[in-house]
Amino acid sequence: MLGYRDGDGEAFAVLYQRHRGPLYRYLLHGCGNPAIAEELFQDVWTHLIKARDTYRVEARFTTWLYRLAHNRLVDHYRSARMTGVSDDDLVALPDPAPTPAQRVADADCVQRLRAALGRLPAAQREAFVLREETGLSLEEIGACAGVGRETIKSRLRYALKTLRAALEDCL
Repeated sequence: MLGYRDGDGEAFAVLYQRHRGPLYRYLLHGCGNPAIAEELFQDVWTHLIKARDTYRVEARFTTWLYRLAHNRLVDHYRSARMTGVSDDDLVALPDPAPTPAQRVADADCVQRLRAALGRLPAAQREAFVLREETGLSLEEIGACAGVGRETIKSRLRYALKTLRAALEDCL
């Protein structure tokens, strides 16, 4: 981001390439609708472009980026007064060359994972998705969500407990 701020257009391409997939999936998990996720995704990148000249290093770039995304999701929910996630809109986990029997079993597990993610409270789902998609530390996830490390740790613990219980025969 510092390179982009200082006028290196290629630096933006690197940032976009590196973060586009995880950022989009985070937004999709956050709102549950591909069209809305795409709009929010574009808004986050537009905000990043507008903030180019004023960007200051106060945390890791990833933390800053996901804080933008978190704030955009919050704005979306406030304006639309929406709650919940449609299980059908969540992204499936990839499966490398499964056998037909594995595909049937895995499809069931993916459906159950989607449903379990959809039933998680939004704060737990957000913490889980940020941890899995970005590998951010607990402190960085807390900075994105505007809460402390211990709160994120607790949210992750409860989310993992719920997901493990829902998927125990898939693990």
